Amino acid sequence: MNVSVKIGIIGGTGDIGKGLALRISDKHEIILGSREASKACEAAEATVCTLQEHNCIGLCRGTSNEEAVRDADVVVISVMFQHVAPTLAGIDPKYLENKIVISPVNPMGKKDGYFFFDRPEEGSAALAIQKMLPASAKLVTAFNNIAAHKWTLLDEELDYTVAVCSDDAEAKKVVMQLVSEVSKLRAVDAGPLAVSGIVESITPLVLNIAKFNGMKDVGVHFS
Repeated sequence: MNVSVKIGIIGGTGDIGKGLALRISDKHEIILGSREASKACEAAEATVCTLQEHNCIGLCRGTSNEEAVRDADVVVISVMFQHVAPTLAGIDPKYLENKIVISPVNPMGKKDGYFFFDRPEEGSAALAIQKMLPASAKLVTAFNNIAAHKWTLLDEELDYTVAVCSDDAEAKKVVMQLVSEVSKLRAVDAGPLAVSGIVESITPLVLNIAKFNGMKDVGVHFS
């Protein structure tokens, strides 16, 4: 992105939402959304304070999920897959029209001590979410395979490859540029939205690799 944009984050009080705010609110205005606006406001205030401690100035505020979407140019859905439908149901669809919507959502389950890809009927969380959005919304899959808690650790670099999927070439380009502005992340074009299921399924894989091999913060690197 060559100019500052407003990025609204649905479920912005989680690791990814707060992490994005910490990582890029010095470049773009971040609007953290939550079912409880007061929690989003607290998270936004904490973000600004943390950045000040790191000698940075961040533009971040908190509000409700609907207002975060209404005021944003780009929207990030940062909630667990099972909460996406009820969360979007509480947002007027007109606020999502013609906007870029980013899905880092991974549908996962856990059984007998291991994680598995809990594939939705549509084939992926992204394709399921696409059905919940206005036809004019431009859905992009990105940020799926990053260790959640690493987002908020500002003293640690995010050195991963981020696979980006979308059926809209311009939206994909915008999101890939956004990815490149976060720490040391590197975006790669992974193809159309139909490929999203493959990308989403990598997350339970890396969690299992970390668990069964005594590893920490396993990530994806393509070279």
